[in-house]
Amino acid sequence: MNYIVLDLEWNQCPYGKEEGVEKLPFEVIEIGAVKLNSKLNVISEFQCYIKPQVYKELHRVTSDLLKISMKDLKKGLPFKTAMESFLRWCGKEEYRFCTWGSMDLIELQRNMTYFGVEDRLEFPLFYYDIQKLFSIRYEDGKIRRSLEFGAIYCCAKIDKKFHSALCDAKYTAEVMKNMDFYSVNSYYSIDTYTIPDNSKEEITAVYDKYSKYISMGFDSREELMSCKRIFVTKCYVCNKILRKKIRWFSYNNKMYYCLANCSEHGYMKGRLRIRKDDNGRYYAIKILKLTDEDGALLIKEKKKEVKRKRIEKKKRDRNNSKMEEE
Repeated sequence: MNYIVLDLEWNQCPYGKEEGVEKLPFEVIEIGAVKLNSKLNVISEFQCYIKPQVYKELHRVTSDLLKISMKDLKKGLPFKTAMESFLRWCGKEEYRFCTWGSMDLIELQRNMTYFGVEDRLEFPLFYYDIQKLFSIRYEDGKIRRSLEFGAIYCCAKIDKKFHSALCDAKYTAEVMKNMDFYSVNSYYSIDTYTIPDNSKEEITAVYDKYSKYISMGFDSREELMSCKRIFVTKCYVCNKILRKKIRWFSYNNKMYYCLANCSEHGYMKGRLRIRKDDNGRYYAIKILKLTDEDGALLIKEKKKEVKRKRIEKKKRDRNNSKMEEE
């Protein structure tokens, strides 16, 4: 298998988010990538500037970071032409994308949709988030460091500028090679720009320490919440459906938690986030993870906090109602 280490630079509306195009908040203006073989050696490079078609002035932040002029960008290729060239360069041999963070693939596909690129990336789209793998390899798996931090930590030389798509792709590839990539590559990521259309396409991935489930899209939040299979709690080690000690409860409008117990493997905590895709469909991402007594206690404390806030809100509502009556 080859690895396509990808980095993008993009521009946004110079007059603020309100003036931007809703379907294209970020317009890609540079694609940089390196192709690695199975030994993680660079075997090819790709770089292309893209002629802006939507935001024809550079945002101040973009201009300061990239040190590139609109005059230079106007010599670039239209996005559709550039993307077709990039996909040809990727080749027909099996490959997997690698990026620093999750944003590049989302914005790449958003641009592909907006500019009518007919070729679509595969579904489900599995990729490697090197930023996440760096955290798993060296830290707690939760902290997210900048590419510059990762490069300084892992690379022998810092001799290329940052915030150039090709240079950043090269740095990402160097980090990938020097961090013992194959010791953490079981923790692949799953892109959710394109979500499952139906229950048969729903995705369940089992990792060493947790499982991840991505639901199909629903037309409304209420329809999603009424789907019982989304809230099933199953031990990803022995595959048993578990009875919950604490049922799913809302910690805020988007995040839900639960606590279950497996007679063989112990406590299982659940975290479920509800999101909305670009087509307005609601979908759920559920993480189930084995935990210990301390982890179970944290879920119990969250539940108590929610209950306490609910009681306080009822008291405030009653007091406000009394004041209005007086």
